[in-house]
Amino acid sequence: MEPKVENYKLIFEKEGVYLHTNAKRSNQDTTIPGFIRIVERAGEPALEWSPLEDEGRSAPAVFYTKKDGEGGEEDTNFDPGYEPDWAVISTVKKDREHVPVKESGPWSFSLPLSELYSLRRARFSLGRNFLVLTSRGGHPLPALHFHRGGTMDLLKALQRYIILAQSPVDGRLHLAYPHDSGALSQSFDELQLQDDGGSDLVSRFIQDPYATTFGGFSKVTNFFKGALRPPESPHRIAQDPNVPPLADEEPGFELITCGAELGPRPEVTRGQPLDKWEEFLDREGRVQNPDRIKELVFRGGITPSLRKEAWKFLLGFYPWNSTAKEREDILRVKTDEYFRMKVQWKSVSEEQEMRNSLLRGYRSLIERDVSRTDRHNTFFSGNDNPGLTLLHDVLMTYCMYNFDLGYVQGMSDLLAPLLFVTQNEVESFWCLTGFMELVHQNFEESQEAMKQQLLQLSILLKALDPELCDYLDSQDSGSLCFCFRWLLIWFKREFSFEDILTLWEVLWSRLPCDNFHLLIACSILESQRGELIGSDHDFNTILKHINDLTMKLDLQTVLCGAEAIYLQLAQCKELPVKVQEVLGHYVPSSSEETSPDSEASETQRLLLSQAQAGDTSAHPACTAPPTYP
Repeated sequence: MEPKVENYKLIFEKEGVYLHTNAKRSNQDTTIPGFIRIVERAGEPALEWSPLEDEGRSAPAVFYTKKDGEGGEEDTNFDPGYEPDWAVISTVKKDREHVPVKESGPWSFSLPLSELYSLRRARFSLGRNFLVLTSRGGHPLPALHFHRGGTMDLLKALQRYIILAQSPVDGRLHLAYPHDSGALSQSFDELQLQDDGGSDLVSRFIQDPYATTFGGFSKVTNFFKGALRPPESPHRIAQDPNVPPLADEEPGFELITCGAELGPRPEVTRGQPLDKWEEFLDREGRVQNPDRIKELVFRGGITPSLRKEAWKFLLGFYPWNSTAKEREDILRVKTDEYFRMKVQWKSVSEEQEMRNSLLRGYRSLIERDVSRTDRHNTFFSGNDNPGLTLLHDVLMTYCMYNFDLGYVQGMSDLLAPLLFVTQNEVESFWCLTGFMELVHQNFEESQEAMKQQLLQLSILLKALDPELCDYLDSQDSGSLCFCFRWLLIWFKREFSFEDILTLWEVLWSRLPCDNFHLLIACSILESQRGELIGSDHDFNTILKHINDLTMKLDLQTVLCGAEAIYLQLAQCKELPVKVQEVLGHYVPSSSEETSPDSEASETQRLLLSQAQAGDTSAHPACTAPPTYP
């Protein structure tokens, strides 16, 4: 029935927009041609799609209408069933009631713009743009394929009624807000992310990223998913100058696909741990072949009895070319330096500390975290355990060493294994400083490093498994925010304490490439693809599933998978530039090919050459698996 003229106003219309039905039966069309429109009905704008009236189809329809309701309230009885510090499960009810999906009639839908929550833009390999809309009730609409272009025109028309805020983590995701909404300018405190209504989220983040990110954000999951930019930020993604645009490409789309056949993934096996040390030393105690040691560590880890010595080299406490006498001198100097810094905080009186809120805050956080760090380990168990005192003192001294960063929750997780292995206050401290040189950006207030790593992980996963990426995108999980904990403290909570000792020393070898920890994350995600794809998971249940993997992963399988992924990517002759950059293989220009910064290490080249050795006649990317001593 035609709408009444006085109640209906057409604002925008575009033909050639196909609705993807996801039909599984062969006798059903998977795409239906139709029109996309923005209309005003009784003064309320809505986004509508209707099919061309070519022939009748019998399929469920989806109608979205706003229903007045009371504001939501927090569910105080919410129990995620696992450690709440790490939960990113929304415990806040929606602000209004939303009608369930109704089934009748054709595939047409009408969505009031006040009910539009998010809009995801993407492009298939054939160059066709598509949009996926999600309502505030959490219902994703079928994908709309723009065979004749027009997505930018639609977005411009939508911005007459709503604000589309782009995520810096996932450039394809936009969250929708009405023009009169203060949501984009509200502080996180106004949204009551923190129970005590304290200072803003950013200043809290540097002091307590675990509780803030996985406690506060657990109340408003949408803000973590969106990772919103301020409203004045550009709403478009910069086009990569190294990638030629597609013929019908519209501005604002970023396509990251492999662009070449990766070839089969090699089989990889792990080696034996490093179990000899003295044979690598000359008569003066110098390490003769550090690259060989790193290679052995990467392949199999280190025998527990050798970790105390080897870790001090891997973490930079001792230079690889130092003699035994020079190391004695280094230890003496570093011991004096450590205790000078320790005296600084030990000599602060209670009265002085009352006037130093920053130091007082650091001490409070440290005391709280020490009491709950690895208490299952006998080295830290019990109330009067000296291991807890050492853990506290080393962390307080690190605040003196790096007062700008100070203490951020998570550092206790990094220190505990170091203290357990070295059994020495001074050595564990300097090993911690070496470790923090690798990961300190993870704890910085801006969190730019964490955003960058999540983006790099997304780039890798898109090249390796586009289908898995598309699935995660469809469930609003394309930003991979559930991997935040993995990257922040290098999988400390995902594996057993003993496995973490092995994993970290493998990563400290810095082989076989930059960002190998991201390939480990890819290995874990790919191991779960069968559980995820085709399931009924949504954003929240994906997060819960990933959290539930804790202590259930086999480290050796994960490491083999990560190395196999690296070899598969490294052997691809037409690997996209973005992927090369993540792996540290990209050489910007021929003039820089011989520069120290752009060269791969001799050991990295050796690993790859070993992987490429063998008969490759069957397939250019099919190579013999690497063998290591």
